[in-house]
Amino acid sequence: MKAITLKKRGKEGVVLEDTAPPSLKAGSVLIQVKAASLNQVDIYMRDNGLGIRHTLPQIMGVDCVGEVIEAASDSRFKVGDSVILYPYEFCGQCSYCLSGEQQSCNSAKIFGEHKHGTFAEIISVPETSLFHLSSDADPLKAASLGVAYLTAWRMLFGKAKVRPGQTVLIMGGSGGVATAALDLAMMTNCKTIVTTSDAGKASLLSDAGADYVINYKVENVVDEVKSITGDKGVDVVIDNVGQATWDASLKCATKGGVIVTCGATTGSSPSADLQRLFIRQLSVFGSTMGNVQEFKDLLSAFEQNKLFPIIDSVYSLDEFGSAFERLEHPDRVGKVIFQLS
Repeated sequence: MKAITLKKRGKEGVVLEDTAPPSLKAGSVLIQVKAASLNQVDIYMRDNGLGIRHTLPQIMGVDCVGEVIEAASDSRFKVGDSVILYPYEFCGQCSYCLSGEQQSCNSAKIFGEHKHGTFAEIISVPETSLFHLSSDADPLKAASLGVAYLTAWRMLFGKAKVRPGQTVLIMGGSGGVATAALDLAMMTNCKTIVTTSDAGKASLLSDAGADYVINYKVENVVDEVKSITGDKGVDVVIDNVGQATWDASLKCATKGGVIVTCGATTGSSPSADLQRLFIRQLSVFGSTMGNVQEFKDLLSAFEQNKLFPIIDSVYSLDEFGSAFERLEHPDRVGKVIFQLS
């Protein structure tokens, strides 16, 4: 089978190779992958991987949807089932798992980070990490859910407890998590403000339903937010950018507002601005992915046609170089997807 494998750090270390398909193991299911989405973590794994325990070479990729091609006779899955991957392998027995926080499992393994991932024609998946998907679901859109949407879901609903009528500011609005957060905020009937870097992306985000789009290259984000909100500020800030936007995120939040961060692509050491935090009684949350129940809730919303993932571009595995380039391109809006079948 074909698989995209990370042999060593750097762009030259990513190769498409023929490798033996996995065999069926106890408690697992074999999946023929239909679609797999690319994420910023794939770039991190390629270029750094610091702090993640793994052994190279390793098949890349975190998300996927596919079809069952082999399962045990007593499995809850059967050959031909459409399925979607919950991106974690977890033990189900530690205190975190027993409390429903599987993503914090003491022995959690993320596909494509700690173990072989999803950029392959056939993968082996523990049954506990697999869920049924409607056979008529769009596999390209469904492949967007695992990392980007699950992360945004927990940020908005698990951490910020967002409510209809609130105003949500999304920093760096064209990335996968940001466009997912926009979609979820619109689903909740929130007023949405997104920031982006050029007129083309601003137009796409407006077309996607954003109420306000701020071009931070030519407009002052804080001033624009104050104008939009009548000097009040926003109820919730979603920030996966980090150091470059953190000061504005703090200044844009209303009294008692909530800021949720899940990334630091521009740096991880911004000013805490402690006086603003306590004087305005702001709450700051860190967030990473989500638990199994949140994934089930997300999947339910998707299958009820409440979500509309933005697909930037679609590639075959053979075009992996172009796919990674597009993932890093500043013009990208939404998800980059591998289509396998």
